[in-house]
Amino acid sequence: MTDFLVGDSAGRTDGAADDMIKDSSEAGFMADVIEASDSQPVLVCFQMALSDVCKQFLPVLEGAVRDTRGKVALVKMDMDKSQSLAAQLRVQTVPSVFVFFRGQPVHGFQGPLPPAQLKEFLDQILKATGASDDDPLEAALAQADESLTGGEPMQAARIYQQILQHQPGHPQALVGLAEASLALGQSDQAQSVIDTLDAAAGSDDIVKNALAKPDLKQRFDRVRTTLALAAEASDAGDAGALEARIAETPDDMDTRFDLALAYQGRGDAPAAAEQLLAIILRDREWQDGKAREQLLKLFEAAGPTDPFTLKYRRRLSSILFS
Repeated sequence: MTDFLVGDSAGRTDGAADDMIKDSSEAGFMADVIEASDSQPVLVCFQMALSDVCKQFLPVLEGAVRDTRGKVALVKMDMDKSQSLAAQLRVQTVPSVFVFFRGQPVHGFQGPLPPAQLKEFLDQILKATGASDDDPLEAALAQADESLTGGEPMQAARIYQQILQHQPGHPQALVGLAEASLALGQSDQAQSVIDTLDAAAGSDDIVKNALAKPDLKQRFDRVRTTLALAAEASDAGDAGALEARIAETPDDMDTRFDLALAYQGRGDAPAAAEQLLAIILRDREWQDGKAREQLLKLFEAAGPTDPFTLKYRRRLSSILFS
């Protein structure tokens, strides 16, 4: 992967996009439109406060602009207070929208557009002005995630680290790095990353909010669970010795549970699940459902759509509801 630079748009949120919507006047037109359009397309909307059509269309227009996540700016002009400028642009009705780019009007429309047409219009403007290019940060994250899911954790780790060089503390990159570290057998590195995220979430609202998003939260929780499972398995004992004991005393639940942990520690989740299911089959409520709780942790570590989870969740259900 080639190195990338993270510009202002990489860190924009919906709130930041709101900064790109403003009211202006003829006095502010040069700065708000002409100069601002040097770096991005600027939509100029002539409207009237008492116009019912404008009242209905402006929220639609503002929403469409927000959806571009800061790639397009919107400047609203009061027709009654901008008659000279409106005459120069030959505005005949409200709302009227003009697109300025690099100081010049390049496109526009008069009268309201339906949402679908408005989105198509903005897409055309973004493509025509080159503003539709993917955010380099998002592109890098997508490439790293693809490498990780494609079985290339070393490549994924390198990309996540590059992202973190440009934007230290980026939550998604840190979670990805922890996942890659686990895949590479670097549990200490993964734990260090998770500790960093836990500390940041306690004092940084941006990190806290990012980790609250369902997709990233699921990945974050999965790493934490995997690390917790590894820690539990560290003192489980030798699998061979435990197998011998189980052969002699099949109903020894404590030994069977330790054997599940031993299998878990060497990365054999199916073998661990078999032992846990054997406990549940013999005694569903053994130690307040401890075996079932451990099996659910294995499901969380693997992920809800993993074939392992799907198979053993079905097996668990067949036992519990039989």
